[in-house]
Amino acid sequence: MRTKVAIIGAGPAGLLLGQLLHTYGIDNVILERHTPDYVLGRIRAGLLEEGTVALLDEVGAGARAHREGLVHGGIELAFGGQRHRIDLKAATGKTVTIYGQTEVTLDLMNARRAAGLTTIYEATDVRPHDFDTDHPHVSYVADGTTCEIACDFIAGCDGFHGVSRASVKPSAIETFERVYPFGWLGILSETVPVSHELIYSNHPRGFALCTMRSMRRSRYYVQCSLDDHIDQWPDERFWDELKRRLDREAADKLVTGPSIEKSIAPLRSFVAEPMRFGRMFLAGDAAHIVPPTGAKGLNLAASDVHYLSQALQEYYDEKSSAGIDAYSEKALSRVWKAVRFSWWMTSILHKFPDTGTIGARIQLAELDYLVDSKAASASLAENYVGLPF
Repeated sequence: MRTKVAIIGAGPAGLLLGQLLHTYGIDNVILERHTPDYVLGRIRAGLLEEGTVALLDEVGAGARAHREGLVHGGIELAFGGQRHRIDLKAATGKTVTIYGQTEVTLDLMNARRAAGLTTIYEATDVRPHDFDTDHPHVSYVADGTTCEIACDFIAGCDGFHGVSRASVKPSAIETFERVYPFGWLGILSETVPVSHELIYSNHPRGFALCTMRSMRRSRYYVQCSLDDHIDQWPDERFWDELKRRLDREAADKLVTGPSIEKSIAPLRSFVAEPMRFGRMFLAGDAAHIVPPTGAKGLNLAASDVHYLSQALQEYYDEKSSAGIDAYSEKALSRVWKAVRFSWWMTSILHKFPDTGTIGARIQLAELDYLVDSKAASASLAENYVGLPF
């Protein structure tokens, strides 16, 4: 098989890149080692920046997000038993949209199918080859047969544990990582959300987050130990702990019910540099991971593929390599700002085991300053709604 761009990974990053390239008239093939149902079964983020929504619109996959997504103009910070609203729209003129990553993936899958584009699912033993030459290719196994795709470029959109970054020589890549000493225990329930906007709670017992997927489906998180297991957290224990970490009004209004999904996610900050290796590019979680506190993971993947698709369009339309030469530096500039913001949000909201009482007091002072200072609130809002592409 021959194509211009071979994309490894059929998550949101790979699918969005494929649709953008198709819009620009650039042939592409996507390889995915799992089934479509498996990909759609992964419960992930659910907050979209305006820039991400605009990219979905550009590829004709944004209609359902506009129809079913919940537009939010603010968030609430809870500490000291009270809630304080940060008005995102007043500070920035922008909003965010609550719309599940699973739904984004489904919309992009449907758009790709409608365009008649090739996605090869259940492709095993995927390997990129010769990406440091002018003739890269990707091999994979399908139905027991080894196949090969010759291409001009390879896009590694296959996540943190994918083969793309792992195929780079260790001497050619530098990684930066911080693993946080706690996780998020999250549940999904068919219940009415406790608030029409997100509540981020700093509490002596640990962080809590109240969010939603729709006005009938809620998503809640509590900070937990990395040693915890979901078997230790029956629904009743989770709801009791969540109530303890909320202000009285929210605790009294909370509607509980059976969980339909429950999981524990570790938190880490991770960046790999550079994001280009000859004719192979990394995008999304293959290149960087941020803690979910700042809601940046999916949105960073969107900005990566925006930069990459623009660079490839320039290469094919203008015969210029300036865009692909600048891709890594441009993408990483935005990535590191999001890494900083996500780290900062995490640092002021969670209970850290090594900072003691002075750390807790500094957090409260930071939060108190944040809600009382128009400049500080505007800085949070500017980063939360997403920096310009």
